Amino acid sequence: MKHWRIEQMNWERFDPQRVDPDIVPLVKAASVVERNGLDYARYLKNVFADDPAFQQAVDNWADEEVQHGDALGRWAMLADPAWDYMAAFERYRQSYRLELDVAASIRGSRTGELIARCMVETGTSSFYTALGDATDEPVLKAICRQIAADEYRHFKLFYDHMNRYLRRERLGVWQRARIALGRVTESEDDELASAYHTTNDPVGLPYDHQRCIAAYMSRALRFYQPRHAARVTGMILKTIGWTPHGRLHALIARVLYRLLMMRQRRFARVMTTV
Repeated sequence: MKHWRIEQMNWERFDPQRVDPDIVPLVKAASVVERNGLDYARYLKNVFADDPAFQQAVDNWADEEVQHGDALGRWAMLADPAWDYMAAFERYRQSYRLELDVAASIRGSRTGELIARCMVETGTSSFYTALGDATDEPVLKAICRQIAADEYRHFKLFYDHMNRYLRRERLGVWQRARIALGRVTESEDDELASAYHTTNDPVGLPYDHQRCIAAYMSRALRFYQPRHAARVTGMILKTIGWTPHGRLHALIARVLYRLLMMRQRRFARVMTTV
């Protein structure tokens, strides 16, 4: 069951004077990725075809993901009245497609698949938290807080099922770490770059992965603060089986924040050359 509904948001509070033009492209891109949750649900239900409890959980998860996309898309159309959310989503669907007709996880095991999903929810929960903290526009701030809370619950959903499968498949800490870190590095793949292209570039402009991922990442990473890196670190450590507290957590969080800022600067430099 959804924990909130779009119509419950106070849309009349939208304040165009408080819209950050650097945030609008991120919201547009995020809206179509979120709405594509139904395809991810189909993929997961194929991987977990004999697990009806998990399949039901995936259906509920996908409903919330679609709502995230619709809320973000509605806000983006307020921020940019010339933009068409559903038309952009259709372009995205034509540009980026998942391999859906599978019988097993591309991660090598069901535990591995759930670890990867935990990493996705870690990224989205931290992203919407950072975006909500950064924006002064009241409606977007409220939307981001709702979505961030949903994404953290989704993390817990996949984490709980991961532990259930871990008892059968017994992946070690280093195996889990390899899968988790591998999924984190996939943030630079075509999913986000294609989403940026189909929601922000003029129709007909050729897709350039390097330009689009740099345009997305140089904006998105700018809004991260040390506390957001600490949140990411704790969720990653929890997923791979390490205690997400203490000196190790603090050290890794500091290193992670520095790496994020280095990446942001690298992507910003790319934008000056394309």
